[in-house]
Amino acid sequence: MKTVEDKFNTVISKNTFYFYDREFEETYEGHVTSMKETLLVLRNKIQTTGLRKELFEELIAERENGLRAILALTGFSNESLKRLITFIRIVEDDELSKLVWKDKWMGQKDRDDVKEWSDSRILTQIKINEYFRKGIINIFFEGSTLPILSKALPLFELKKLSISKLNFNIEALIDTLIRYKEKGSYSGKKENNPETVIESMLDEMGITFEKGDLSELIDNAPDTKRTMDFIIPNKRSPKVIIESSYLVTTSSGQGDKSKTEISIDSLIKKHYPEARFLGLVDGIGWYVRKNDLRRMVTAYEDVFTFHREELERFKTKIEEVVNNSD
Repeated sequence: MKTVEDKFNTVISKNTFYFYDREFEETYEGHVTSMKETLLVLRNKIQTTGLRKELFEELIAERENGLRAILALTGFSNESLKRLITFIRIVEDDELSKLVWKDKWMGQKDRDDVKEWSDSRILTQIKINEYFRKGIINIFFEGSTLPILSKALPLFELKKLSISKLNFNIEALIDTLIRYKEKGSYSGKKENNPETVIESMLDEMGITFEKGDLSELIDNAPDTKRTMDFIIPNKRSPKVIIESSYLVTTSSGQGDKSKTEISIDSLIKKHYPEARFLGLVDGIGWYVRKNDLRRMVTAYEDVFTFHREELERFKTKIEEVVNNSD
């Protein structure tokens, strides 16, 4: 039986520091090299014949890594592209629909029940439908000029839809590198969190709040409790309990989250019968998982989104509850 010190020294003395599988590394390096060569060939064609949409349409139609190469060139992530395609399928906007040839590839079934397309579905559509291909390329060429995308997309993402990137402009490529580098920092900033909007609103209204665990749930339901996003005015005497869920991606965990919120609602009703349980539920991730969304909203007395009109309604609701309970 080895001692703790022996086991400790094994990890210290035999530490590999970085794990890698050489065979996998060599295979993936081939993938990276292929994308680089694809972009170099594309750049040479552009320098020879000029910047033309047809070059990009041929690229994504004929090359297996063509779409990924364009994403690498612009810094637009695969996940962001999937969200954008879902947004295009949902939104009814004449200018956007015309740009992406929507009526040529969007079927009635998709209009009635919008679910996010998989990577394979998108690649298949690119291969078999020339109008879908044209629409995708048009987005990269002209998407930043559309008012609806200017309003819907964060500026950090909208700037990636730049024709100068497609033309291999040096300053534009430097911009791509910077956005790749700063993506994690950008996403993690507190100011980029929807909950910050709620905090600012409550502060402006002069309403005090706390975050964390409710004492009665700690004592009576320690295994099923959860940390609350906002508790007005405090944990000891909650009048309003608010949960925020803004999802831009879809996951199987959304079903679990909706079940959790329903159980929390039951606990609140039991231990804090006078408190109001409200939800801010928003984002394309919930839009395309309607069954999970339907279960989720049953947990709350009322539900709001981060739409400007909804935030005003939320503000009115909070003032009404707080003033009536004084």
